Amino acid sequence: MKKAIIVLTILLFIGCNTKNSIINSTESPVAKVEKIATNQVSDIQKAKAYELGKRVLMTCNTSKFKPFDTTEATESVINNTTEETLSKTCTRFRQYYGSFIDLELIEAYKNNIDQSITFRYKASYSKKVANKELRVIMNSDNKVSSIKSMDWKDTFPLN
Repeated sequence: MKKAIIVLTILLFIGCNTKNSIINSTESPVAKVEKIATNQVSDIQKAKAYELGKRVLMTCNTSKFKPFDTTEATESVINNTTEETLSKTCTRFRQYYGSFIDLELIEAYKNNIDQSITFRYKASYSKKVANKELRVIMNSDNKVSSIKSMDWKDTFPLN
């Protein structure tokens, strides 16, 4: 019985030490995502993100969408951003929020793992009840890798 207790104590001790070393080895001194000042981002990249984001939301006003090409967006964004999918979204947006007016860049975040930059825009619509956000994520090749529209939240999840 004493041997069993000693063996279990040793196993418990080894198990606790292993768990701690695994946790400590995965911690990184650099944050995965960090907020950056918008003046740290090149004007060319900010302008491209703005134009591509605005192009998507302007589809709701004009019902015409110029598809992205391979110099502007990744293949997944090109395949998922079609006139059909946008028209479904736009019908709902026009009903609830009115006509799209413009985008205002609020903040930018850099992902230190893949070097992408997330631009957070506040989208303004003709109806004042609209409190929408457009996130445009530009990868390290300066292509749109994701575009998301969601309700505006003051906080941004960093991890």
